[in-house]
Amino acid sequence: MQKIVVAGGGVLGTQIGLMCAYTGYDVTFWLRSEGSIGRTMPKIQRYSGLMLEDLAKAKALVGTPMGGYLYPKGLIRDWKSATVESIDALIVQAKTRFAENVHIELDMAKAVADADIVIESMSEDPQAKIGVYTALKDLLPEKTLLFTNSSTMLPSTFAPYTGRPGKYCAVHFANTIWKNNTAEIMGHAGTDPQVFRAAVAFADSINMIPLEVLKEQPGYILNSMLVPFLSAAQALWANGVADVPTIDKTWELATGAPAGPFKILDIVGLETAYNINQMKPDAETEGSLTNRLGKLLKEKIDKGETGVNAGVGFYDYRK
Repeated sequence: MQKIVVAGGGVLGTQIGLMCAYTGYDVTFWLRSEGSIGRTMPKIQRYSGLMLEDLAKAKALVGTPMGGYLYPKGLIRDWKSATVESIDALIVQAKTRFAENVHIELDMAKAVADADIVIESMSEDPQAKIGVYTALKDLLPEKTLLFTNSSTMLPSTFAPYTGRPGKYCAVHFANTIWKNNTAEIMGHAGTDPQVFRAAVAFADSINMIPLEVLKEQPGYILNSMLVPFLSAAQALWANGVADVPTIDKTWELATGAPAGPFKILDIVGLETAYNINQMKPDAETEGSLTNRLGKLLKEKIDKGETGVNAGVGFYDYRK
C-alpha cells in the first residue's frame, strides 16, 4: 500500500486525505500542534460522514434517469455497472478504510518517513508554505513526490525551497472532491515530465478527472474563472450595493445555479477568502476596496464566523 502524507488539515486537505484513504492509500495527516488536531478531527468526521451519506443516497438513484448526473462521481467510478449491492459494498469498504488507513502525526520526520507522495495543503499564505517546504526538504526520502494544492499560487514560486524542484508540481482539487472530482495538474519549468505524468496517474487513481494545465497560470483553470466571480460579489457587498442574501438570490434566480457566491464562500471558508484578498497590492491601502473588504472579512473571522465548518459564516448553519 502506498503512503500519502497530507500537510495540513483544512477543508481541502481533509477531503484529499479521506479521498486517498477511500481509494486504498495509507494516509497520514501531518499537523502542527495539538490544537490543529482539535480543529482537524471534526473535519475528518464531518467529511467522512458526508461521503458515506452520499453513497447511501446514491442507492436511490440506481436505475433512474437522473442517476448518471447526480451520483457522487469520486465515490463510484463506474455508474453504469452500479447496483444497490455494489454501493453497499463500497459503504462497508469505506468505513473500514476510514478507520484503518487514516492517521495523524505531529512529528514531521515520522509523518514523511517512507512517504511516496506528500501533498502540501496549507493555508494560502506564502510564508507558511515556504516554512513547510524548508522543514520538509531534508526529511523527505529520495523517492518522494511533492505536490501542492495551492488554489492561487504558482509552483515556480516555491520550487526553489523544496530541495526537489524536478519532483514538484501542483495538483489542485475542487471543494467536495468526492462529488466535484476534478484535479488540475500544473507543473513549472523545472518539473520532470515523468513526475507530471505520475501526478496525472495519481489523480486518476483516486477517482479524479485529471485536467492538464499546459502552462503556469495563477488560479489555474477553475479559480481563474471562480475568483473574479466571487470578487465581484464581495465588491457589491463591501460597496453597500446589495446585501448578501440579495446578491445570492440574484445569481441563483437569474442563472439557475444551486448556490450563490456567498454560499460558495461559506463552503470555501472565509479564511481562504481573506488570505486571497490580502495578497492584492492595495490590501493595506487605507480606504481602498480591497482594504475595506479585508476588514469586513477579518471582522467575521474574529467572531468565529468562518463558514460552514464553523456553523456560521455569511449564513447560519446551526439551525
